[in-house]
Amino acid sequence: MTLGVVTHQPPYHRNPAAPVAPSVARAGWFRRLQPGQRVGVVLGGVLLSTVLLCCAGAAVVGTLADDPGQGRTAVAAKASPPVAAPEPTVSEAAAPATTVSTPPPSPTIAPPTSAPPTVAPPTVETRTEQETQTIRYAERTVKDPSLAEGKRVVRTRGVNGVRTLTYQVTLTDGVPTGRKLLRSAVTKQPVTQVVAVGTKQERRCDPNYSGCVPIASDVDCAGGGGNGPAYVTGPVKVIGDDIYDLDRDNDGYGCDD
Repeated sequence: MTLGVVTHQPPYHRNPAAPVAPSVARAGWFRRLQPGQRVGVVLGGVLLSTVLLCCAGAAVVGTLADDPGQGRTAVAAKASPPVAAPEPTVSEAAAPATTVSTPPPSPTIAPPTSAPPTVAPPTVETRTEQETQTIRYAERTVKDPSLAEGKRVVRTRGVNGVRTLTYQVTLTDGVPTGRKLLRSAVTKQPVTQVVAVGTKQERRCDPNYSGCVPIASDVDCAGGGGNGPAYVTGPVKVIGDDIYDLDRDNDGYGCDD
């Protein structure tokens, strides 16, 4: 019996691929600069940030000077955010940090408050005043049979009376603000006027006789035998025509018997 010998050999590959070198990250633009250039970039960024902050601070101060009440709003609205400088590496020279201080807003000065003026209490006083009123007199009529009918004669002349009114007047700072009647009294009584009115009826007399012989269709002597309708008490004098035949004896007088 023949034994074979087995040997271990690596697998055979055709055209083995060449080993791939590890990739190296490409450096940024800042790292590609020379050290002197890097320092210039850092200083330029700091200088630009300083200029921007100074301009923003000047604008804020001008706004606060024009309107102190809006200082905080103007600072928040107009201040530009600072530009961050690139972070330097360990090998780069450290630039000194520049601190920009923003001036505080001007304090708002409130105007001094003046105390309200003291108002003096009103002056109130009272006084009495009097007024007079006229009382019109009344009128009364009486009948007078001695006067001709309808005739009016003043027997007692009327006189007006007087009423006195007393008031209490309230004055506030010299100006009347109230009025109250205290009393009312008649200080002069009126006098009533009396007027007489005549009621006597005047007789109509015939002009042919001197006495008052009534005018009628016929007139006879009173107490005689005539039948009227009108009568007269004599004697009466005939001064015209004896139309009623009163002078029976023709002596110029009628009803003289």
